Amino acid sequence: MQFARAAWRFLVALKDGMVLIAMLLFFGALYALLSTQPNSGAIRNGALLLDLNGVIVEEPAAPTFEDFLAGNSSDSPREYRLRDVVHAIDATVEDDRVKAIVLDLSSFVGGGQTSLTDIGEALERAKKSGKPIYAFASFYSDDSYQLAAHATEIWMDPMGGIIFAGPGGNRLYYKGLIDRLGVTANIYRVGTYKSAVEPYMRADQSPASREASEALYGVLWDSWQAEVKKSRPQAIIQPFAEDPATFITAASGDIASVAIQQKLVDKLGDKTAFERFVAEKVGADEKPSPDSFKSIDYDDFVAAHPRDTDGSPIGVITVAGEIVGGDTGPGMAASGRIAELIYKALDEDQIKALVVRVDSPGGSAFASEEIRLALLEARKKKLPIVISMGDVAASGGYWVATAGDHIFAEPDTITGSIGVFAVLPSFEKALAKWGVTADGVQTTPLSGEPDFVGGFSEDLNAILQSGVENSYADFIKLVAAARSKTPAEVDTIGQGRVWDGGTARQLGLVDGFGGMTEALAEAAKRAGLAEGDYHAQYLDPQVNLSWLPFDGIPFVRQESAPITGVTGWAAQRQKAIFGQAIATAQGLLVREDVQALCLECGTGVQRNKLASAGWINQLFGYSFSPAPR
Repeated sequence: MQFARAAWRFLVALKDGMVLIAMLLFFGALYALLSTQPNSGAIRNGALLLDLNGVIVEEPAAPTFEDFLAGNSSDSPREYRLRDVVHAIDATVEDDRVKAIVLDLSSFVGGGQTSLTDIGEALERAKKSGKPIYAFASFYSDDSYQLAAHATEIWMDPMGGIIFAGPGGNRLYYKGLIDRLGVTANIYRVGTYKSAVEPYMRADQSPASREASEALYGVLWDSWQAEVKKSRPQAIIQPFAEDPATFITAASGDIASVAIQQKLVDKLGDKTAFERFVAEKVGADEKPSPDSFKSIDYDDFVAAHPRDTDGSPIGVITVAGEIVGGDTGPGMAASGRIAELIYKALDEDQIKALVVRVDSPGGSAFASEEIRLALLEARKKKLPIVISMGDVAASGGYWVATAGDHIFAEPDTITGSIGVFAVLPSFEKALAKWGVTADGVQTTPLSGEPDFVGGFSEDLNAILQSGVENSYADFIKLVAAARSKTPAEVDTIGQGRVWDGGTARQLGLVDGFGGMTEALAEAAKRAGLAEGDYHAQYLDPQVNLSWLPFDGIPFVRQESAPITGVTGWAAQRQKAIFGQAIATAQGLLVREDVQALCLECGTGVQRNKLASAGWINQLFGYSFSPAPR
C-alpha cells in the first residue's frame, strides 16, 4: 500500500511538472509571438534600415516552436521573402517619411543571383526617385557587393575586406569512401549531363559535367560583372577579381586600401562612424546613442504598406524549394500542399488567371506531376497560366513549368536539367567483411527484394532502370508537347543539361525575359483584363498552430510522402529494414522516388534544412521529412 501511495505521488508530481513546463513553453511562445509583431504605426521620418542579417528566399520556411521562443536572437539566419524586400524598397518612392535607405550587409548571407538582381533594380528605382542609398559592411563578397554596388555611397570597416570569388567551386565525391566501406550505390539514370549521381559513381567530375558547368558559370560570372559595372562604373572589378593575391600582397595585406584604390568602396570607417554619417543626413536618434540615426524598422515598414487589392485578382502560387510529396513546408515545395492551394482557389472561382512562381531545383518526379496535374485543372477552367522562373527552375521545376501557356525567365535563371535518376544503396560487400551473408527461398524473382545484404537482383536492376527510362520518356513528351517540339529535339537539349536563362530562350525552353511584373501583365492580357485593373493574390498557406511544441513529439509523426512507383517501394522497404539508426546514410543516398532533381544547380543559399521538422526531431538531429537536396 505504501508503494502504491508513493507511486501515485510520483505520477501526480510528474503530471504537475509536465503541466508547468507546458505552461511555461506556451506563455514563452506567446510572449515571443506578440513581441515580434510588426507595428505599422511606428513609422517616422528617417532612413529605412535594411539590416539583411540572413538570406533572400522566394518563400521562407514555416516557423518552428523554437523560432518563436528565440525571437530575433535565433542562431539561424533569417529568411527574407524576396517580394517583400522589393515591395518595401519600391514603397519608399512615394513615402516622404523615408529620407534614405540604409543597407547593413554586415551579416548578409546571400541569395540567388536573379533575386539579388531584382532587389538591385528596385534600389535603382528608389535612387532615381531621389532616395540616397548608403551601404555598410565589414566584409563584402559577391552577393553583398552585388547589392552594395547600387548604393549612392559604399562604406567599409577599415579592418574589413572584400573578395570576389565568382561562381563555381568543388563538390565532394564519395566513390572512394563508398568503395572503402563496401557500399554499393545502385544508380539508375537517364541523361549524359545528369551529374547529381556522379559523387556516388566517380571520384571526379565527368567531362560532360565540366563542360556544362563551365558554360553556365561563365555566363553567370559575366552577367554579375556587367550588373555591378553598370551600377558602379568607376569600380575596377576585373583586374582585382582575376588576381587578388597580387593586389593584396602589394598592399601588405591591407585589403581596405586596395578597395579604395580600386574604387570598390567610397569611404572607410567603423559602424559608429557610418551611423554618425547617416545621422547627419537623416537626423540623429538620441535614444540608442548620440551617434545613432533615425531609422525605420523593416518589418514595421512592410506592415505599413500593404499591397494594392484594386481590380481583379490574379492568383500567384509559389513552388519554392525541393519538390517533395505530402504536405511539408513552406520551405519545401510539397505537392500535396501546393495542389490543395490550387484546387481551393479554383473552387472559390475568383481568380482570373494564375501565375506560377518557380524557384526550385526539382525533386520527386511523382510530386512534380501532381503539381502539374493541379495546374491542368486550372487550364480546364480556361484560366491562363503564366510561369515566372526565379533563381532556378530546373528538372522537376521545369516539369511543373510545362503546364504554362507562357514561360518567363531571367537571363541568370538556371533552368533545364531535363533528366531523371534514382540511387539506392546496398551493403552486401560491407556486411560480407563481417561474415554476414544472405540466402533463402524465392517464390518470385522479386521475393526479398530489395536485398540490401545479398545485393540487388538483375531483375530488380532492370525494372528500376526501365522505370527511370520511362520517367525520362514522360518528361521528354511533356516538354515536347508544351514547347511545340519533337521528342528527338527535346532529347538533344535535355540529357540533364543545365542552361542559363539566355541560352534557354534561344533553345525555346522559355518564351521571354521578365520577372513577376511581366508575368502578371501577361496573365492579365491573356485574361482580357485592362492594364492596371488587376492585382496579385498570393495563394499562400494559412497560418496554423504548427509552431506549437506538440507537432514534434516523437509519437506524433508529420505526414510523410506516399509511395510512388517501384523506386519508392524499394526505398520504403529499405527504410523499414534499416530503421532510424542509419537515417544519415539514407539522407545521402536514398530518395523515395524517381528524381527529376538538379543537385548541381542549387541557389547557393544555405538554408535551415531542418526548418520543417518538429522541435524535438531537431533536438535529436533527426527529421521525418524527405532527404534534403
